Amino acid sequence: MTTTTTRTVEYPADGLTMVGHLALPAGADRRPAVLLGPEGTGLSDVERRRADALAELGYVALAFDLHGGGRYLSDPEEMLARCMPLLADPDRMRGIGRAALDVLRTEPRTDPDRIAAIGYGTGGAIGLELGRDGADLRAIGTVNALTTGRPGEAANIRCPVWAGVGSEDPIMSPVQWNAFSAEMQDAGVDWRLAVYGGALHAFHHPPVDHPAVPGVGYHARHAQRAWHDVIGLLAECLPLTEHAGA
Repeated sequence: MTTTTTRTVEYPADGLTMVGHLALPAGADRRPAVLLGPEGTGLSDVERRRADALAELGYVALAFDLHGGGRYLSDPEEMLARCMPLLADPDRMRGIGRAALDVLRTEPRTDPDRIAAIGYGTGGAIGLELGRDGADLRAIGTVNALTTGRPGEAANIRCPVWAGVGSEDPIMSPVQWNAFSAEMQDAGVDWRLAVYGGALHAFHHPPVDHPAVPGVGYHARHAQRAWHDVIGLLAECLPLTEHAGA
């Protein structure tokens, strides 16, 4: 019986050696692929398990690194010191995303014309910046990443965008929902926004390894619902029945 396989991949980005987690579905044919971006804390077993779950469904999946060496920043101050300048610099975000996307696109199991970007927090913001940079993506999905870009650049997004946010998230407030929605609408993007009632920031992230930060909390039901919504986005925009070799 053939099974999924995983391996770590090293690649340069942002002046660092990044260490991502690549998950491959069973078989030897080319498959559609998903670039998976982590929260600002960095790559953890949560994202690795999600990449593995995507491979079990039949996708090639790469959970990419944010901080070099596959580091997970459990200290909130260290995480903010790393992420706030990054989030303020679209070109740096695009560089990190492009480097990971290149790794995924050149993987022999990947159908390079059928890739989606899914991300959480900072990883989701990077996915959006890839879209604003005109990357060839079939879908972009983000949770807790209602970031807006430089004026006019959202018009470069060439795929549907789905975004999810908790209604009680103090970090992604309704002001940001409205700005994000206006940016997407003005650019003519095919977009959707799901608001999960009663959920805080990072509601999707199980409490394992999670820093105790005000306004951050896990919501088991909505975490499951958001994952189902992400899988629904992929089923719509990146259906496995159309993969090369099917």
